[in-house]
Amino acid sequence: MKLVDGIKVVEFKKTFTLPFEFEIPNSTREILKTKSLPSSRVKFIKRYLYLALKRQTSLEIYNILPDHKNILWINISAPSLGDTLMDLSSRALLPGRKIDLFTVKSNFNVYKNDPYFSEVYYKFSQVSPKKYDLVIIDSYSTRSVYIKTQIDCLAPFVGMFGFYNGPEVNRVLYSFHQMNNLLGYQYNDKEINKLSKPSIYISKGDKEFVKRQKLPSEFITIVIGGEWSFRTFNNWDLVIQELIKLNNSIKIILIGSGNGIKTANLIIDKFSNDNVLSYVSKFTFNQTAELIHQAKFIVCCDGGLMHAAHSVGTTSVSLLAKLDSDMQLTEAINSFPIFDDLDVNNISIESIVSRCREAANFADSHLLDG
Repeated sequence: MKLVDGIKVVEFKKTFTLPFEFEIPNSTREILKTKSLPSSRVKFIKRYLYLALKRQTSLEIYNILPDHKNILWINISAPSLGDTLMDLSSRALLPGRKIDLFTVKSNFNVYKNDPYFSEVYYKFSQVSPKKYDLVIIDSYSTRSVYIKTQIDCLAPFVGMFGFYNGPEVNRVLYSFHQMNNLLGYQYNDKEINKLSKPSIYISKGDKEFVKRQKLPSEFITIVIGGEWSFRTFNNWDLVIQELIKLNNSIKIILIGSGNGIKTANLIIDKFSNDNVLSYVSKFTFNQTAELIHQAKFIVCCDGGLMHAAHSVGTTSVSLLAKLDSDMQLTEAINSFPIFDDLDVNNISIESIVSRCREAANFADSHLLDG
């Protein structure tokens, strides 16, 4: 049976079938029950034919071999900070290789000092002519494939997501399991699950910058703002009020991007500077990650800074909506999640404060012993 001439239905199944042996949390069943497949077929056919048009089909391979020492990794399809931290997390399984990263401009500074990457690019003019042993392509989107052909048209390539498109997955587990698959299953499922966590490199300069801010010796952080309304909590002032009741000398540092500035200013106006400080939109992403690293724990919704916290090993109280903890966390991550099916604003203040007390105890902190 064929979708169109030359394309078998078995190929289309790659859009919703995990490419590796072990099972991870995913929404494939729900997608197949509710989603109309024609749109997925159109996207698949477009990508399949584009690979053929660019004469790349025969170059696809399914293993990363020991002699693949000089590698280009293209990571542009899911450019949000959280997604890129998850999708590139398995670079930790590729030590001893020379890996260049081609990413989007907004993520260049996040990875420019990363010890796993030799060079980091975001435009063709930065890439000097060279031949790679292998190219890792994030997904077989036409844009990613085009970039590959412009940099090294003849190099063999492997896919991370490849044709897989549509179902939600735990992206950290997906990254590690697919890399484990490409490397010939060096680990069993239990071993790879224990290794699976994102990471971020903090430069000496960023550490020194944060040190100069003379932060409190003991504090927690709360992430203000958000991109999506269903995962942007609107009552942080009430949470802070309850935390101060438990400890009237507690130090709370607000962090976040530009979309949280207005809310942060309202909170600062409401509480004493002795309790609450704001560094919202004042640091780079990596500098903020270093601040988080110094915190006893972080309280946040799903977003880039939640994944930054997990990257530096800081315990989180994570407010999640629509995608639960199975889809967002791993056993290598220390988190106290709270989940609502629809919207984080349905989560009660009481449950957030209760989770904060659990996180404080886990971090061996007496901040919330009141």
